[in-house]
Amino acid sequence: MQKQLVISYQELAHWSELPAAEQPLVAKAQSICAQAYAPYSQFKVGAVLVLENGVEITGNNQENIAYPSGLCAERVALFYAGAQYPGVAVETLLIVAAGDLIQPDDCLSPCGSCRQVIAESEFRQEKPMKVILVSQSGRTFVFERGTDLLVFPFGMH
Repeated sequence: MQKQLVISYQELAHWSELPAAEQPLVAKAQSICAQAYAPYSQFKVGAVLVLENGVEITGNNQENIAYPSGLCAERVALFYAGAQYPGVAVETLLIVAAGDLIQPDDCLSPCGSCRQVIAESEFRQEKPMKVILVSQSGRTFVFERGTDLLVFPFGMH
């Protein structure tokens, strides 16, 4: 049986094209990104979650000399939300980065582990989570569902 999978996303030339309510999230993510602990890679990542109750949660990557003991910004924020606000759905996840591991105009896409956590978070909350990826140049990618980043997550149907 042949099946087809279509992933839809929006590409914006700059994050300033986001709806007015989402634009302040970029500055918040950039601020927390600057505070990341990344002495080994020099690649900093910041994430902001907006919960359905309006609470905003930030996270940044935390490296560790005993690699892979560190944690990505997305998982820092999502795990904090799960611990402090159990049962409150994540409506939006916005991610930014700073560093020369990727070109300034390239899309910063979450790693596989983060994609799995995003997918499971959506599954657990039984509703989609908007994911916004902002490149260093401002080029922006908007996904209406986090599961579009990982189409066949582990343990999901």
